Amino acid sequence: MTTLQSVPALGTHPASGSLPSRAATREQLSKATYDLLVIGGGILGISTAWHAAQSGLRVALVDAGDFAGATSSASSKLLHGGLRYLQTGAVKLVAENHFERRAVSRQVAPHLANPLTFYLPVYKGGPHGAAKLGAGVFAYSALSAFGDGVGHVISPAKAQRDVPELRTDNLKAVAVYGDDQMNDARMALMTVRAAVEAGATVLNHAAVTGLRFTRGRVTGAELEDRHDGTEFGVNARLVLNATGPWVDHLRRMENPDAAPSIRLSKGAHLVLKRTRPWKAALATPIDKYRITFALPWEDMLLLGTTDEEYEGDPADVSVTEKDTAQILDEAAFSIRDQQLSRDLITYSFAGLRVLPGGPGDTSKAKRETVVTEGRGGMLSVAGGKWTTFRHIGRTVMNKLAALPGHPLGEDMEPVSRLPRKLPLPGIANPNAVAHRLLVDGGTPGPRMSADTARHLATHYGSLSFDITRLANENPELAKRIHPDAPEIWAQVAYARDHEWAETADDVLRRRTTLTIRGLATDEIRAGVESVLGERSS
Repeated sequence: MTTLQSVPALGTHPASGSLPSRAATREQLSKATYDLLVIGGGILGISTAWHAAQSGLRVALVDAGDFAGATSSASSKLLHGGLRYLQTGAVKLVAENHFERRAVSRQVAPHLANPLTFYLPVYKGGPHGAAKLGAGVFAYSALSAFGDGVGHVISPAKAQRDVPELRTDNLKAVAVYGDDQMNDARMALMTVRAAVEAGATVLNHAAVTGLRFTRGRVTGAELEDRHDGTEFGVNARLVLNATGPWVDHLRRMENPDAAPSIRLSKGAHLVLKRTRPWKAALATPIDKYRITFALPWEDMLLLGTTDEEYEGDPADVSVTEKDTAQILDEAAFSIRDQQLSRDLITYSFAGLRVLPGGPGDTSKAKRETVVTEGRGGMLSVAGGKWTTFRHIGRTVMNKLAALPGHPLGEDMEPVSRLPRKLPLPGIANPNAVAHRLLVDGGTPGPRMSADTARHLATHYGSLSFDITRLANENPELAKRIHPDAPEIWAQVAYARDHEWAETADDVLRRRTTLTIRGLATDEIRAGVESVLGERSS
């Protein structure tokens, strides 16, 4: 176990190329007038800021918490076409989702996404037959231009070799298809980095306390730095409300009489230790519309998700005993009991899907993005899927260009002229990066372990070499944070100096995997806080 005595002492000198201090960023935000102020650092706001900065606009992005600190780091971690949408005849939507999925996983962020084979078990008495599901996965793969192979059906025996905990009682057949997987928090953070490289100014842990108005128009926001309580403001020609579950809260700051525009659906997940390795994921039909997932992820097993209407404070969303029981009960349709022991649960989390307002079952609601304009001219964007985050950014930019009077249109490059598949920072073949880290990563210190090399390569891409340089300069930083996790202390220093990490949770939950592994002990948390406290002022 790592002890506090072994926590590296890094000194107060920032690393080369470090981020500006919070004070410097606040001053920059206060003095400039931005073309666009994006409020909300979830993936919708981040993607819009990225595309707006690419188009030549002067962009600021703020969030009351951490980047991807809420819904955007509480997803099912999938980049997928949406197999269930085929049931509703949404063929065009599935094809569009596949296009975005392939673009992200192959050209934009191959270092942050990985292909994942899915097995769809067909049980006697289940909601779908083998012929129907076989045809479904074939059509699904066809809409992806067979880029992940041809959807087909295999025997239960073959499936069990890849998923050893698969329940085979009354199992008739298994349909096979392909999608992709990611660490959503890391993907979001790399997109923030891309936005900054394109010219955006960003600040997390900065809460909006009020909006600024000029002749009835929203022209900025008043903010409070939650890190030290400093109050400041930002002026902008246009403000975008991308606050996700809080979108109506900000709309009421603009217009106290604003009617509700969204409804929320809670999705809960469980993370468990795996009893044995899995080479594929399970997508098990629960009823005609719902599927429960069992996903090998970060050397763990991710189970979920639920889908029920949520009416409480978004800040209070959590996983209840009812959620845990439901997830385990539904997983038991296709997974053996020994893998579903509660003793294996290391972490649970819940996020809120933002759906268009209206009646009906949330599980059948469309995951569409809605852009509206308020009485004071503030734009609000809500809804959508992680898979299409780039498309959502382009959609908002087209809306900005088409606003009456074209307040920004004349100053921005049209979306059609932006690079269609601009890569995120660190783009590289993760296998090549991992190999080089194993060969060179320990020079001049001890050789890097294989799991650490693989982890760095698939979470940072070529930026891994910046982390290994830190470890080589200070051997204390090459040590593992916890013996049962691949992360090393250099990642904490890197998160502090280059990834806007302000709190222990920023590091442990979203920049590393310590929390989801159940390893964020009080001792490690104190060590991380110690390292974070050594940043220069």
